[in-house]
Amino acid sequence: MRPRDLARTALDAVRAHRLRSALTVVGILIGIAAVTLSVGLGAGARADVRDRIDELGTNLLVVSPGSSADSTGIRGGFGSASTLTAQDAEALTDPAVAPDVAAVAATSTSTVSLTAGDENWTTTLTATSPSWQEVRSRTVASGRFLTGEDEAATAAVVVLGPDTAAELFPDGNPVGGTVTLDGTRLEVVGVLEALSSSENAANDDVALVPRSTYAQRLVGGTTRDAVSAIYVKATGKDTLSAAYQETDALLRNLHGSTGADDVDFSIATQESLLGAASSVDRTLSVMVGGIAAIALLVGGIGVMNIMLVSVTERIREIGLRKALGARPSAIRRQFLAEAAILGLVGGVAGVAVGLAGAAAVSRVADARVIPTATASLAAIAVAVGVALVFGVYPASRAARLAPIDALRNE
Repeated sequence: MRPRDLARTALDAVRAHRLRSALTVVGILIGIAAVTLSVGLGAGARADVRDRIDELGTNLLVVSPGSSADSTGIRGGFGSASTLTAQDAEALTDPAVAPDVAAVAATSTSTVSLTAGDENWTTTLTATSPSWQEVRSRTVASGRFLTGEDEAATAAVVVLGPDTAAELFPDGNPVGGTVTLDGTRLEVVGVLEALSSSENAANDDVALVPRSTYAQRLVGGTTRDAVSAIYVKATGKDTLSAAYQETDALLRNLHGSTGADDVDFSIATQESLLGAASSVDRTLSVMVGGIAAIALLVGGIGVMNIMLVSVTERIREIGLRKALGARPSAIRRQFLAEAAILGLVGGVAGVAVGLAGAAAVSRVADARVIPTATASLAAIAVAVGVALVFGVYPASRAARLAPIDALRNE
């Protein structure tokens, strides 16, 4: 039998039992729709995580202080001590010592209340250097960023995050205006560009001042040289590990650390955050994929059931065809063709439902779903494969029928 005739005969058989065929297709449809949606959600989640990591700064190392202990022996968490200094950050800028480090920015932070006219707002005051802009991959929406001249002159200037600027200057451009911190007037010289991710509100609500201004005019104290964190940007993704090793070795040497137990700092990478988020994403994908696999199994069993019923109802037809010279392989191919058609229809319909569901989830749940053509084609192939696998037994059973037994069957 020619392929065209085989396909036409299989289509006629499927149409002859529309209700049973439709129920079988629904089983496959549910599984494929679940696969399509889960793959899209997984791809969207990974893209979101990657975007957020990129916004924070790719190739980035974050060095944090160690833990402190009070007079009663109670230890604080990582970052509670004052073990990192501006001198540590300066040492990391030496290309002879750390050749794979592109830029370094030390930061000191505190929570302050700023006022501008009748407005006031509590925000995070961050003391840093001009290199912060490069290290954190931030741009300025208006005005300018901090400069080396500001640092040298202990200038009373500030760069505001977009959220901070909106709260303090709701009616106009803040550049050129002033804000007051504990009686000290700071000129607003720039406003940062907003990060695109809605999850980065803390990075958009910030006030940046030169380190010298922070230490000598705003905060002071005996720990004015201590920093809250040191941001280290590697020269590239492929040198991130080398920059990590160089940073760790230099700080251990400066702090006199000889073993793992006396290290008074910690180093985190954006890639490690990405790995943790991807691990959670993989777990969720496996869970949703398991549900989809169960749905596909149910759909496959449905294909097998309808094909077995079809064999039973068409015994006399099978016997007649074999008596007229049809070989067992031709009978087997016909029933497998019917199974493939059911799988193909279910797969295409499942992908369509999955894509529609992806669009609905994106609008209703504000979740990023990225369906791909490759995943859709693979889902259709899986549907046809499942149908063929579960159609093998009914097809083989039909092919094994003896013509004489089939013809005299009532």
